Amino acid sequence: MKLELRGITKVFGPLVANDHIDLVVEPGEIHALLGENGAGKSTLMNVLYGLYDPDGGQILLDDTPVTFPGPGDAVRAGIGMVHQHFMLVPVFTVAESVALGYEPTGLAGLLDPAAHSLGILDLASARRKVRDISERFGFHVDPDALIEELPVGVQQRVEIIKALSRDAKILILDEPTAVLTPQETDELIKIMGELKAAGTSIVFITHKLREVRAIADRITVIRRGKVVGEAGPESTETELASLMVGRSVNLAVDKTAAQPRDNGMVVSDLTVLNGATAVVDHVSFEVRGGEILAIAGVQGNGQTELAEVILGIDEAAAGSITLDGEELLGKSVRQRLRAGLGFVPEDRSTDGVVASFTIAENLVLDLYSTEEFSRGPSLNLGKIAENAEHRTTEFDVRLTNITDPISTLSGGNAQKVVLAREMSRPLRLLVASQPTRGLDVGSIEFVHKRIVAERDHGTPVVIVSTELDEVLALADRVAVMYRGRIIGIIDAAESGPGGISRDVLGLMMAGVPLDDAVAQAAGHQSVLAGADKAAEGKDLT
Repeated sequence: MKLELRGITKVFGPLVANDHIDLVVEPGEIHALLGENGAGKSTLMNVLYGLYDPDGGQILLDDTPVTFPGPGDAVRAGIGMVHQHFMLVPVFTVAESVALGYEPTGLAGLLDPAAHSLGILDLASARRKVRDISERFGFHVDPDALIEELPVGVQQRVEIIKALSRDAKILILDEPTAVLTPQETDELIKIMGELKAAGTSIVFITHKLREVRAIADRITVIRRGKVVGEAGPESTETELASLMVGRSVNLAVDKTAAQPRDNGMVVSDLTVLNGATAVVDHVSFEVRGGEILAIAGVQGNGQTELAEVILGIDEAAAGSITLDGEELLGKSVRQRLRAGLGFVPEDRSTDGVVASFTIAENLVLDLYSTEEFSRGPSLNLGKIAENAEHRTTEFDVRLTNITDPISTLSGGNAQKVVLAREMSRPLRLLVASQPTRGLDVGSIEFVHKRIVAERDHGTPVVIVSTELDEVLALADRVAVMYRGRIIGIIDAAESGPGGISRDVLGLMMAGVPLDDAVAQAAGHQSVLAGADKAAEGKDLT
């Protein structure tokens, strides 16, 4: 099925989110959509999927104009969407999840109208669909498996099966690799290739330039609501990044070797419980002043709980956390912040900002009662406004007015506000969870520079990230978490040829111990080298 968008325009008040956008996706094509945060990619896809009504332009399927009053209409027309945050019910089986919302009630509903009204499912039909699609594309998904017991990569396949079970001819994948290990990402890229071979058109939204070049047939770049160019997979990552932000971008992180100091944070035998389950299981590590320790792993392996117990949101069942020899456990969140802990939470909307507060107020959430921003019981509004103007300029926060609620900002710009607040005061420790999530490449470049500068100032820095490129670029040492435990800590200086590789880290993220991961990765590289040598021999003949 051919998709064409002609002159799509979407306006929110004074903001033109989509400005006469043209886009053509050919049948059986993987078309990547690139753009910095707030460029209008998600808005465009929400228009296509029937979540927003366009203010101008046309949508055409196989050269026929169509309109979608809602997502159900888009689904019936053959458009499926896999959202970044999966829409699955943990206690449901795969078959039940696939049937949800489009329940095949079968004979039970025809013979008994009461049963139909109660939504009795024809799960046999749902199971058949799961098996048929799974076998066709090599998904290896058990229709009777519980969602909560499946790895994240398999859960994503369930979302794709849901879309394909409704005869999707065009599949929108929104940041599909955000929660996958490198190996799962490779599997997804293989699956996308198989879907393409079967005639499915794919719109692939991602900020990961490496993946775009690996899988896309064509690339459309959007900047500030407009299409600014098209590119092919032969374009370099630097060229694509420059198109996205409108200027040259340095994708490499410039940093010298760390100069660690004796002071820092020491975590000893730390355990955090969720009911009877240890979500952080006897974890020990240290991060010294002047170094960056990255906590790597697939999301959901205890990293969130580890970061939150350092801040004091969660309580530890056992263990110790000391900062410069001073015990943090037992201190309140405010005491830890006042002691010099900077904290960038994983979920900015829940833990990082107060949606109804202004942008200026959010920039002083943990400082408002200090002498700089208050006079007794009264806030110093002039100083708060002055601080906001300075910080939003420094961190390139795109806004209309600092007095607007922070809820008016895009997610990435709200993230910049959190970073500006936490990184613009003297720190003794910085803990940042997913610090560049939702940011464009230009903003990532800036944030990475600030994190390295904080390290070079002598601050111990802990980064929690699921982005392997970010981990390898920033870390002086890497600790890999799996099911609540640290299964290995490695010196990032060993990364690269002849040392710890992306493959090794990816295997560790899947639970393989360090020594076994090194052996497996070495074996894999030997196979590849043998294949390359054989190919060279054929070329010579």
